[in-house]
Amino acid sequence: MECPKCHHQNSKVNDSRPADGGAAIRRRRECLNCKHRFSTYERIEQIPLLVIKRDGTREEFSQEKLLRGIVRSAEKRPITMEQMQALAQQVENKIREITDQEIESEQIGEFVIPLLMELDEVAYIRFASVYRQFHSRESFLKELQALQDRLSEKNDKK
Repeated sequence: MECPKCHHQNSKVNDSRPADGGAAIRRRRECLNCKHRFSTYERIEQIPLLVIKRDGTREEFSQEKLLRGIVRSAEKRPITMEQMQALAQQVENKIREITDQEIESEQIGEFVIPLLMELDEVAYIRFASVYRQFHSRESFLKELQALQDRLSEKNDKK
């Protein structure tokens, strides 16, 4: 591994440990030439995943884009960035469990909705209103009623 300070090619590994919840390995290295210490990360190379959009076009899946949508729906809600990042990671994990090539954007939304519903009802409604593209007041009210029914059912089980 090349030293970032002196660009010497040889270094030794002083320590290795899991990072990012086991998704990577962090290695502490020391340059054999100048003794500079630095860290490297080893990760599995992910095959690019394509999202088939509503209009039929394809674009590369972006967890950052998914996270932006979640953050937008959770604006001014009591949800931490860590919770939103974990939700986005859960969705990506689910996607990669079922495919390694292409997925429709609607299916991604179907993965987000139940997770967001568990996290925050208002964020769920905001996300669903964009994702499901409500075209009328009635369709929006129908979704709110369905949420109310699920919450009532959940409370009855307690």
